[in-house]
Amino acid sequence: QVQLVESGGGLVQPGGSLRVSCAASGFTFSNHWMYWVRQAPGKGREFVVAIRWNGGETWYGDPMKGRITIARDSAKNTVYLQMRNLKPEDTAVYYCAADRRDIWQVGVDTIAAWGRGTQVTVSS
Repeated sequence: QVQLVESGGGLVQPGGSLRVSCAASGFTFSNHWMYWVRQAPGKGREFVVAIRWNGGETWYGDPMKGRITIARDSAKNTVYLQMRNLKPEDTAVYYCAADRRDIWQVGVDTIAAWGRGTQVTVSS
């Protein structure tokens, strides 16, 4: 059974940094892509970043490009999203997701497996 458990969200001031984590289990990581998707209040889901578990190929979405880094720790089966210079418009629920399809094939609403999300609030 696929399990994705996010942690590390919270309240941060504008310009601050935050790292969220996703602990994964129950599937074969090597043939999957891992995604971070966010959903702001009143808006649809949007891709933030993606990483291919086997090989580490990455893709960064425009909204946060240059302010984020994605990484995976194979020993811990965990994916990390490091966010910097956060803005109020980054306030959203951040979801970890997984799919065998790569970013150029998968749709944001058709990803196979999802975590429950972690709230990130950027406010002074």
